[in-house]
Amino acid sequence: MLRTLELLAPAKNLEVGMAAIDHGADAVYIGADHFGARQAAGNSLEDIRRLCAYARPFGVKIYVTVNTIIYENELGSTRQLLLDLGDAGVDGLLIQDMGLLKIYEELQQEGHRLPALHASTQCDTRTAEKVRWLQGLGFRRAVLARELSVNEIRAIHAAVPDEELEVFVHGALCVSYSGICYASEYCFRRSANRGACAQFCRLQFDLVDNTGKVIEHDRHLLSLKDMCQIDHLEELADAGACSFKIEGRLKNADYVKNVVAAYSQRLDAIIRQHPDRYRRASRGRVAYTFEPSLKKTFNRGFTTYFLNGRQPDIASFDTPKAIGEYVGKVKEIGHGWLTVAGISSFANGDGLCFLNSEHELEGFRVNRVSGNRLFPLHLPKSLHKGQELYRNQDVAFEKILSGKTAERKIPVIMTLTARLPDRLSLTMAEDSGTEGKAQDVHAESTVTVKASFALAPAQKPQYENIQRQLTKLGNTPYVCEKVLMPDDSDQYFIPSSILAQLRRDAVEAMESNMDAPKSPMTAKPTAAHPSLKPWQREYAHYPYLYNISNSEAKAFYVAQGLEHIAPAYEVERTKEPMIMQCRHCIRYALGYCVKRGGRKPTWQEPLFLQLADGRRFRLQFQCDECQMNIIAL
Repeated sequence: MLRTLELLAPAKNLEVGMAAIDHGADAVYIGADHFGARQAAGNSLEDIRRLCAYARPFGVKIYVTVNTIIYENELGSTRQLLLDLGDAGVDGLLIQDMGLLKIYEELQQEGHRLPALHASTQCDTRTAEKVRWLQGLGFRRAVLARELSVNEIRAIHAAVPDEELEVFVHGALCVSYSGICYASEYCFRRSANRGACAQFCRLQFDLVDNTGKVIEHDRHLLSLKDMCQIDHLEELADAGACSFKIEGRLKNADYVKNVVAAYSQRLDAIIRQHPDRYRRASRGRVAYTFEPSLKKTFNRGFTTYFLNGRQPDIASFDTPKAIGEYVGKVKEIGHGWLTVAGISSFANGDGLCFLNSEHELEGFRVNRVSGNRLFPLHLPKSLHKGQELYRNQDVAFEKILSGKTAERKIPVIMTLTARLPDRLSLTMAEDSGTEGKAQDVHAESTVTVKASFALAPAQKPQYENIQRQLTKLGNTPYVCEKVLMPDDSDQYFIPSSILAQLRRDAVEAMESNMDAPKSPMTAKPTAAHPSLKPWQREYAHYPYLYNISNSEAKAFYVAQGLEHIAPAYEVERTKEPMIMQCRHCIRYALGYCVKRGGRKPTWQEPLFLQLADGRRFRLQFQCDECQMNIIAL
C-alpha cells in the first residue's frame, strides 16, 4: 500500500498561503484572528475561507492553529471559532489546550462538521506513550517534538502505526521543548503559550559559575541554528513520518516560495525513485521559472539538530541573525572598495556580512559593482584580507522571487464520445500518469457530462477543432494533456459552441466534486484514560507544565486521574520556576561533557546564565536524561 507524503507550508496570510500552494505545498497551516501561537500572524475568517477555496481543486488541505492556552473568559469565543472554521472548510485544527476537547465533542454531538484534531507541537510529544494517549483522545495527528531523532520517530511509528506523525524539517528552532517554555512570560510578561514569544533564547548571556567566574561573556548561548532536513526526507519517511513541516508563520511570500519549491522538488524526486512506496498527498504539477536555493533566504546557518542523535555545532553562539550564504573571502581591500575571491557574482544593493574578531556580526551594503570590485556604502574598519564573507540579502534573487515564479496545474485527459443519433459525452479525468504525483487516489478526479445534438457526418476533418475547443482551459486549475476520441467520434460535425459547453460543464462538475460537503469527523475524544502518567519527571515537580488555564482543562485532567493539578504558569506564578527544558546542552556545546568524551570542567557548578541587567538563571544538567533545565531565580 502506498504511503502518502505531505509537504506542510506556513502561511502568514492569504497571499503567502496561495503562494505556498502554487509552489507545491500539499497542505498549509495558518492562524485565525486569535488563539494562534503567533499573535502577529492572525487572519480573518473570510481570508481563511478564500484560502480553503483556492486549495480545494488541488486537494491541498488547510490547517488552522488554535494552539494557545485558552483563558476562562475565552471559552465561548473559542467554541464559536471552531464552528466557523468548520463551516469555512478547514481540514484540521492544531490545538494544545485539552479544555477544548469537551467543546469539540459537544459540537460533534450536535452534528456540526468539524476539522480533524491535530495535537500541536506545544503538546510536548516525545514518546510513543504520549502519542497513544493523544490518539485515544481523538487526535488524528501528533506533531512531534523537534528534538526527536529518526530512530525515536521510527520507534513511535512502530508502536502507534495508525497515527499520523508530523515532523518539522525546516526553519527556526526553539531551544526549549515547545509548550513548556516560560522564559518570555517570566521576563517580559509575554507568554509563548499565548503566541507572544519575545525570543528570550536569542539574547546575549554571560555564563558564570558558582564562584562568580565568567566562563563566556556576551554570547548567544541559547540561540540555535536553523533546521534543514532536505537531504534526509527519505529517512524520515521510512521512519514513519507522513507530514513534513516548514516553520515560518511570520515569513514573507519570497521565503515560502523558495523553501516550498526546494522541498517539493525533493519529495517528487523521492517518489520517482520509489513509486511503489510513496505518493504525494495533493494533486497538480508545478512548473517553476526559477531555481530554488535554501541558502539564499533567511537562515542562521543550518543544522540537522538531533536527527542522528546528539552532535556538536547545532548552536549559533555568535549571532542570532541571518548569516546567509557563503560567497568567498576578501581578496583585496582598497580605498573604499574590496574584491572577493570566489565564483559568486554580485549586484548593487546586495547585503554582505562577516563575523569580526569580537564574535559580532557586522554587515554592509554594496553600493556599486564594477567588474570584480565591490564599492560598499560604508567600508567597515574591521574588515580585513582573508575575511570570510556571507551574503544575507541577494538582490538579484529577490527580484526573481518578486515576480511570478510558479504555475500549478492539474493535468487531465479529455475523452469525447459520440453515439448516433444524438448522444454526446465528455469525460474529464486527472492524468494518473503524471510523474511524481499521486496516482488513482482521488475519487473525485473523474467526471462525465452529456449533451444532446443531432449528429451528422462531417464534410471535413474535425479532430483539430475538437482538440482546440476542449483544451481551452484558460484560468482554470486544469491543463489538458491529451484528447481521446474513441470509435471515430471525430467523424461527426459538432459545433464549437456545443464543445465549449461540454468543456465548461466538465470543469464545473470537477469543481463541484471538490466543493462537495465533507462529512463530520468520526474520531471522538474519550472521557478517561487511566494510564495517564507524567511524561517526564519534571511534570510531577512542576505541575504547571500541563498548562491548565481554564475550568474545562482542569475537569479534563481530573477525569484523567491526574493527582497534582496546578494552574498554568501564566495564570499563577510560582517561585523559582523551571522556565525551559532543553535537549541542547551548553556544557556539551562547549566541549565539557565528560560522559561523551569531553574535557573535565574547571569551573565550580552550578552554572548560571546572566543577562546584562543582572538577572540570573541556574542551569540544571539532567545527565541521565541527557537534557538541560533552566531555573529562574
